[in-house]
Amino acid sequence: MLAGNSIGKEFVVTSFGESHGKCVGVVIDGCPAGVPLFEKDIQTELDRRIPLQTKLVSARIEKDEIEILSGVFNGFTTGAPIAMLVENKEADSSDYEAIKDLPRPGHADYPARIKYGGFNDYLGGGRFSGRLTVALIMAGAVAKKLLGAFNVDILAYTKAIGNVKMDKSLSPADIRKRRNEISVRCPDLACAEAMEKAILKARKEGDSLGGIIECLALNVPAGVGEPLFDALDSDVAKILLAVPAVKGVEFGAGFAAAELKGSENNDAYRMKGGKVVALTNNAGGILGGLSSGMPIVVRVAVKPPSSIGKEQRTVNFSKMEDAKIKVRGRHDPCVVPKAVPVVEATVAIVLADHMIRAGLIPKVLKE
Repeated sequence: MLAGNSIGKEFVVTSFGESHGKCVGVVIDGCPAGVPLFEKDIQTELDRRIPLQTKLVSARIEKDEIEILSGVFNGFTTGAPIAMLVENKEADSSDYEAIKDLPRPGHADYPARIKYGGFNDYLGGGRFSGRLTVALIMAGAVAKKLLGAFNVDILAYTKAIGNVKMDKSLSPADIRKRRNEISVRCPDLACAEAMEKAILKARKEGDSLGGIIECLALNVPAGVGEPLFDALDSDVAKILLAVPAVKGVEFGAGFAAAELKGSENNDAYRMKGGKVVALTNNAGGILGGLSSGMPIVVRVAVKPPSSIGKEQRTVNFSKMEDAKIKVRGRHDPCVVPKAVPVVEATVAIVLADHMIRAGLIPKVLKE
């Protein structure tokens, strides 16, 4: 049985590293040859992970300087495995030794200790830390560069923080232009300001907030996907649920479809410019596990960070008795802004894999 650190059938991504280990890295096997790729392409995506307003995030801010070890020659992918890493230079493990026997509520400390018999690296959450999303962003940057050569564009943004929700509908052009300029990654300026205030209020109270991220994948051809068990939405949901803090995924109308009638939920068709288009997109661009040619619309629910300043109940493993814990250290009051480029990256990884499987992306790109 294979361990669960790889995903994909043709564009295969394998993640490695821990939160406080030497580095975090990724290996991509199956990326076509001939994709123009430089370290700056990866660095641009990594830099998007940290919002401009640093008071909204953890005091641990890594520079995340990308190093490509293999698979790229003279500015192009070679078809060989692409290995990339960033070093962990700002880790502070001092707060974790004192609580190694106190599983933090909301974290994977307890089930990980049981599964690995106590041998797991618990510093900063180890393998279960949000720090591991760096590997996904690196792989996603390559996938986005590949998909861009076939006019596929992926855009994610913050739709909600706590009970502050963006109701305004914006064009992809507006989302693309604004989302990186605003610390909370919400393209609605007024809503973004309210979101920022909510995050800072939660931080002041020693608490945290979650939210919702929406992702659009544009210009994906119809018919991409491998039903039944490698359905496109199944694979997208699988990789999104591997992102730490993601607790829910929905496509199109999602759970709201349960309240609609068939006549309201169905996406009727028409001809436009010699092409079949849908009048609505309640399906979120996927039908029967296959892309429909409409924009793929997926939303993820991100839970509030579990490490908070409030005292919480737990247990003491070494004494086998009830205990209390107040988590110290450097933690995010809300991870939604950091997760926006991660969601883009994960959707890109799956689309790259499926478009190669569908024969829409060749194994060698021509100049």
